[in-house]
Formats: sequence, C-alpha cells, structure tokens
Amino acid sequence: MPMDDDPKFLREQLTAFEHKLTELIDMADRLKVENESLRAQQSNLVEERSQLIEKNELARTKVEAIITRLKSLETV
Repeated sequence: MPMDDDPKFLREQLTAFEHKLTELIDMADRLKVENESLRAQQSNLVEERSQLIEKNELARTKVEAIITRLKSLETV
C-alpha cells in the first residue's frame, strides 16, 4: 500500500496541516492587533506633530514681535 493511501499517514498529515493553519490564524490575529496599535500610534504622532508645529509657529511669531519691539526701542 503506498504511503499516500495509509490512513495513519493521512491523519498525521492532516493534523500537521491543521496545526500550521492554526499557527497562521494566530499570527494573522496578532498582526491585526499590532497593525491597529501602530495605526493608532501613527495617528497620535501625527496629531502631536501638528500641535508642535502650531506651538512652534506661535513661539516664532512672539519672538518676531519681541525683536520688532526691541528694534523700535533702539531707534527711539
């Protein structure tokens, strides 16, 4: 009887296949959770960057105003 027709061999192959399939499903689930986490982190970082750019622009505007006032004091 060829090995491919052996019921025990086929059961072992099926069990090995089921095990690999379970591992792949588990990995896909872990990757999905990790991907969602990374997307949330990216969104938070984009928001934080936007806020920092806004603060930087505000600080630059204030510094320019101070410099303008100081220059006007020099000419007085």
